[in-house]
Order: sequence, then structure tokens, then C-alpha cells
Amino acid sequence: MVGRGSIERLPTGISGFDDIALGGLPAGRPTLVTGTTGSGKTLLTIEFIARGILRFGEAGVFVTSEETADSIRRTAMSLGFDVDKWEANGMWVFVDASEEVGEDVHTVGGYDFGALLARIQHAVQRSGARRVSFDSFGSIFSRFADVGTIRQELLRIVAALKSLGVTLLLTAERTDEYNGLSRYGVEEFVLDNIIVLRNVLRDERRRRTVEIVKFRGLPHRTGEWLFTIDPREGFVVIPIGATGAKRRASYVRVSTGNPGLDDMVGGGLFKDAITLLTGPPGVGKTLTALHFANAALKEDGGRCLFATFDETRGQLVRNAASWSLDLETMEAENRIRVSADYPEAASPEDHFLRLRHAIADFSPTRVVIDALSSLERVVSARSLLDFVIALTSVFREREITTLITAAHTGQLLPGGTLASAAETASVTDVNIMLRYVERIGDIQRAIAVLQARGSRHDPAIRQVTIDDAGMHIGDPLPRVAHVLSGSAALTEHPPWPADPGTTAPETIGGG
Repeated sequence: MVGRGSIERLPTGISGFDDIALGGLPAGRPTLVTGTTGSGKTLLTIEFIARGILRFGEAGVFVTSEETADSIRRTAMSLGFDVDKWEANGMWVFVDASEEVGEDVHTVGGYDFGALLARIQHAVQRSGARRVSFDSFGSIFSRFADVGTIRQELLRIVAALKSLGVTLLLTAERTDEYNGLSRYGVEEFVLDNIIVLRNVLRDERRRRTVEIVKFRGLPHRTGEWLFTIDPREGFVVIPIGATGAKRRASYVRVSTGNPGLDDMVGGGLFKDAITLLTGPPGVGKTLTALHFANAALKEDGGRCLFATFDETRGQLVRNAASWSLDLETMEAENRIRVSADYPEAASPEDHFLRLRHAIADFSPTRVVIDALSSLERVVSARSLLDFVIALTSVFREREITTLITAAHTGQLLPGGTLASAAETASVTDVNIMLRYVERIGDIQRAIAVLQARGSRHDPAIRQVTIDDAGMHIGDPLPRVAHVLSGSAALTEHPPWPADPGTTAPETIGGG
């Protein structure tokens, strides 16, 4: 129950936006949406009306003063919104002021705002609308050279729209992504709430973000949040579910697909566990992932989504066959689905949406991401973390057992964590490391469990061998120091029989 003087929130229904808005827009108040050309302002205002109709049964009024109503209608319908039907039943009402604004008016005050406000008021009353989108304010005030006049007229029209009791989105253009909030420098002082959309070109790639600059009288999440425009879901803010709804954790354990590794992590992984497996190329990460996926077939109704960013589907099928794993048969039985995309094929936001769609359509009990580090070729560290947070929120919500692999691509931090995977490790539950053990004329492998939240785990660094049957975990390596630093050496005698005449110590390296 809302107390006296409290400000209610109106959920927008826009995917991910209400998470960062902590529940929605301030109800009954105007919100300025500002951004450069092509940043997504019009799409956001379309979504605001459309989601109100679809999710809450709330009618909306769309005021267009720049594009024609027919142009907005076509854009909305390209996103799958049935605007014609909504107009027919009175749920969507257009107020088209584009021709009026386009008229040549040479005198200040020559435009009749009163007539436009009357049309908007009539549309709101006729439809019973709770939402109004106004796209855009900038086209109306572009005729006025005097900033004082613009501010005065803006105050007048905002006050009139407030009196209608609707929640209002108004768009305005800005000329620079990070310099000022609006074109005229007065809009942000008149409006109660401000949202900034950005479409920044960095390293030859576009990065779309949304930022809530202020909600007067209400808290909200700060900073820039990735978003994308998806043909299936429309305007989608990422990371979705970053607020992290609390729920009961699973006590059920499932197999990793390797009995020796099951023992090392305390009897298997918790069903909702997210595991990070790191190691240099060729050490056995994909093999471990394939056996992890195969273990899903032994579960009641188990199925696995295997997403690879390192190999083509054909390469993965061939490599799996070398360990007697028939991925094509598993796919034919609808037990495994392979998603193979190179990182350069799409933005991280679009990769996320494709995976989320696959999870919704396929309903896997397990997911493999192999290898996360490949995405570093095309995204920043912040974008990669956003990608991981968004995915893990989906996995945890659906209680999906997850294995994420990452290659050694940077230096080790204190404690043995890879610099490229340090932040990823902070949002996972189990952290496993595979390493090469270098001998004179020979290379062996080793495995260690660095972390297993909520579970006992084996502290030993164990020998690993790989043959036609897969990976085998053996005895601990005795008398080995500084393994996690990447410069390990034997303290006394080698753990394996040394070659005749060998006196140099063995080392464990990062590849």
C-alpha cells in the first residue's frame, strides 16, 4: 500500500528495464528520453505503449510530431505489434501533429500548443489511457531560437500533460553521447525524470546502453546498461535479472560426467551450480565439457544446450566422435542441441538473446559455454561481465547446471585466478583449473578445484591423463609448490619416475 505523499511506480513491461528502474517509471509523471540520432528513442516509446497493452491491458496514446502516424505504425508492426487491431478496439490512439509542426511558422508563438494539448486530452479521455508517448519534443521547439521561450513553453506543455494524470515518455535529441543531456540544455531541468540512450562506436563496433540519470523522489539503479533491439522481444535491457530474486538453493547433486571429478567436487555438482573451467588450449576443457553434456542423458528428462564459440558444429561433432560420443544421434533424439557461432558473428547482447531463446525453446537441464574467452576478441571486459551476469541470472532462475570454459589469455592474479576470468569467477560457484605439467621431453596434465561454494572439495592437485576413452583423474602430485603462480617446481623428488640421468626439477606451466 502506497502511503500519503509516496510516488507509485508504473511497470513498463519492457524486457529488463523494470529491473534497473526498480519496478518501473514514476507513475503520473513525465520522463524525458534523450539520445543521439539512431539511439532507439522512438522504439522505446513504441514499446512503452505496446507492452502496456499486451501485459497490463492499459490503453495508450502516441503523439508524433516528427514522423507521420503511418511511419510509426509500420515501425511498430515490423516488431510484431498489431497496431491496426489495437487502433480498431481503441487501445492505441494516434495524435499526429507531424504536418502541423512541419508548417512554416516565422513568428515566435505562432504554433498553437493549446490545440495540440486539446487533441491529446481528448484522446486520453476517449481511450482511458494511462500511458502517453510523445515523439518528439525537439521537433516542436526547433523553430524557437530563444532558449528562454523554449523553457517557458516547455513548462507550460508539461504542466498541462501532468494534469491528465498519465505517465508520459517524451523524446528529445542530443548532439553528443557524453556532453550534455539535451539539445537546448533546459529540458533536463523541467522534466522530473531523465533516461539517456547511447549508441557509441568503440573498436569498430556499436554498443547500445541505457542510463537512468534521475527519477525525482525515487531510487533507481545507476550506470549504463547494455540493451539491444530484438525482432522477437523488441527493446531488451541487459543484464536481465541482475537484481537477483532470492530463491531456495538446490541440494540435489548431479554428475560432472567424470567419476574422478565428481569425487573432487564433493560428490558431484549441485543442480543449480555454475562451474568455471579454465586452462590453456588443448588441455582438455572441451573434452570435459562433452562428457558433462553427455551426463545429461543419464538424468530423467535431461538435455543439454552446447554453445561453442571456438569451433564449427562439424568440428565439434568430429572431435566428440573421437571419444565415442555421437552428437548427431543425441541431437536426433532431441537430447542435445549444438549452437555454434563465432564471436564476430554478432554483438554480445545478440549472442545472449540467441542463447536465451534457445533455452526457452529447448528447456535444457544443462548448458555448456565453450569457450567464454573467445568473446574477448570482440568485447570489452565490462561487456563480457555483463554477458556472464545476464546468462547466469537465466541459468539460476531455471536451475540449470552450467559449465563455462575459458582459456588462459592473460596473466595470473594472486591466488591463481586468470586476469581474463577473475570477474567471471566471482559470479560462479565452482572454479576448476586444468594445467600442463612440463617434464624433460614430456608433457603431462594436472587438475585442481580452487573453489566449490557450499561444498567440501578435494584440495589436492591431481594427475590427469587423456586417452581414447576420455579423461582420467589420478593420484595427487606430491611435493609440488607454487602451482597456482604458474611456476611450480618439485621440492624434493619428481612425482613420476624421472628419465635416467635427469636431475632438473619438473615444472607446471600455464601453457
